Amino acid sequence: MSHNDKQFATVFVAVMGFLAVLAIILFFIAGYLTKEVSSYKEEEIILGNIEPVGKVNIDDGSAPKAPAAPAATGAEPAAAAPMAAATAEPLSGEQIYQRNCMACHTTGAAGAPKIGDAAVWAPRIAQGMDTLMNNVTNGLNAMPPKGLCMTCSNDELKSVVD
Repeated sequence: MSHNDKQFATVFVAVMGFLAVLAIILFFIAGYLTKEVSSYKEEEIILGNIEPVGKVNIDDGSAPKAPAAPAATGAEPAAAAPMAAATAEPLSGEQIYQRNCMACHTTGAAGAPKIGDAAVWAPRIAQGMDTLMNNVTNGLNAMPPKGLCMTCSNDELKSVVD
C-alpha cells in the first residue's frame, strides 16, 4: 500500500468515526428533547383532536318526556309502562314556513322567490296548485325536496303553499 493510500484510509476512518460519535450524540439529544412528548399516549392525543366542540340539541317541546324513575325503596320496582307513541299534532303552515322556508323566501337566497313579491309569484300561481305542490314535493332549482321538511305530510306542505 502506498503512502497516499494509507493517508486516505486514516482520514476516512477518522471522518467515519467522528460521524458515528456525532450521530450517537444527536440521538441522545433528540431523546432528551422529546421525552416530554413521548410521555403522552397517542390515542389520547388523537381523541382530543377529534373531540366535538359542541352539541346540537333541538327541542321544540313536542317530544314526549320520559317518566321520572321511581325512588329506590328496596322493593323491586314495577315494570315501566311502555311509552305511548308520539301523536304530535300536524304543524301549521306558518310553523313549517318559519322552520323550513323563511330563510330563503324572505331573503331571496339562491334565487328563491321572495314572499309577498306578487310579480314573481303570479306566473307560478298561474301554473296551478298541482304544479306548485309538485315543485314543493320534488324540489325546484336550488330548493331541496320538501324544503328539507322530510317529516311533513302532503297536507302540511299544502297548508304552507296556501
